[in-house]
Amino acid sequence: MSSRTGIGVDVHPLVFGRDLVLGGVSVEFEKGLFGHSDGDVLVHAMIDALLGAAGLGDIGTHFPSGDSRFEGIASTDLLRQTVGLVAAGGWQATYVDATIIAERPILGPSIPQIQANLATHLTLDRTLVNVKATTTDGLGFTGRGEGIGALCVATLEPSQ
Repeated sequence: MSSRTGIGVDVHPLVFGRDLVLGGVSVEFEKGLFGHSDGDVLVHAMIDALLGAAGLGDIGTHFPSGDSRFEGIASTDLLRQTVGLVAAGGWQATYVDATIIAERPILGPSIPQIQANLATHLTLDRTLVNVKATTTDGLGFTGRGEGIGALCVATLEPSQ
């Protein structure tokens, strides 16, 4: 069996009164992401990429936003469960590459901690998790500071 690749995309609005969590790391900012869970767009995109590569549907199939069990949950807990689902399907992640799309805050200083945290939850070496951040140069909802988006690609190989 050969490797598989999946892609995930997520967006959430920025609101006052919530912490900004990206990749399971609290990032200092005056707004946070609104969502049923902690709103971590990066982890949500990663979950969709992993599930897609394993042929297991999407985040809403496994962790529906209407389910009270997931209200306020740390998205990294969902990521850990997803890694288990992927493993039960006979797959393991071998590499993930993700991009956060946000005009503000400046995320460069937080990227190493985000990568290390995600690598731990994915049970991957830190060198196998790549996270980048970009802006939209003031264009669209991210450029206006109304929300943050994330894209992720995950590569899986059959478990040994």
